Amino acid sequence: MTKMQHENLRGKVAVVTGAGGVLCSGFAKTLAEQGVKVAVLDLRLEAAQSVADEINAAGGMAIAVACNVLEQESMEAARAEVNAKLGTCDILLNGAGGNHPKGTTSKDTLEMDDLKNISDDVKTFFDMEAKGIEFVFNLNFLGTLLPTQAFAKDMVGKKDACIINISSMNAYRPLTRIPAYSAAKAAIKNFTEWMSVHFADVGLRVNAIAPGFFSTAQNKALLYNPDGSLSARSEKIISHTPMRRFGTPEDLSGTLLFLCDSTYSGFITGSTINVDGGFLAYSGV
Repeated sequence: MTKMQHENLRGKVAVVTGAGGVLCSGFAKTLAEQGVKVAVLDLRLEAAQSVADEINAAGGMAIAVACNVLEQESMEAARAEVNAKLGTCDILLNGAGGNHPKGTTSKDTLEMDDLKNISDDVKTFFDMEAKGIEFVFNLNFLGTLLPTQAFAKDMVGKKDACIINISSMNAYRPLTRIPAYSAAKAAIKNFTEWMSVHFADVGLRVNAIAPGFFSTAQNKALLYNPDGSLSARSEKIISHTPMRRFGTPEDLSGTLLFLCDSTYSGFITGSTINVDGGFLAYSGV
């Protein structure tokens, strides 16, 4: 099948944070296939360089930039490097984020015995550490705010510039065990709406993508048992996904290009588009 060409994107500059990861590296490659010059930003330079090398080997144009999305000075340094090597940003994709064990519980629900029989193997709501919650929230929320503060300076008033944030199904329906991550992704959805209003008069569109459940090399051990069968948690996920499968990174490409290309989405801002196989639409009954 021939891929749709978005000529309106050719020659633009995209900055993708968290681009050393599975989904965001896919975003970077998708944009590069359309002739976009891509700055691959990640905390780990080696991971970013690997993605940039792959893009360049395929005939695209990309640079790797190491930065910390939680440090303003680091983001300003990244902006200066991108501007010098590629030019000012047209497309900012805020993909950096993630969860942390210190912001999770061991069980779906609290049981009375958990409070009576204290065990190191069971972490309840009361055992979660403030620092862990803070890290998860900061990584997702500040990790979107600080890159935007840095790169949007060059984007305001620029023709067809846009920001795309990465939210999650957790923004609508918090998943069990991961309260910090769920709250942070809900904040991203709200922040996307706020920014869309704030930047409307300077021509900067702001939207978000909310992926459902995706199977990647990164989370394979969580989704599948050693024998290849679905884990208990995966069984729940698939049973609540009408399309009866996990997503793949390629499933996000069309939504990404649609939101980036003002030819198709020029009157869309403040929206969060769900790519979830129907998960949000299904009540479970």
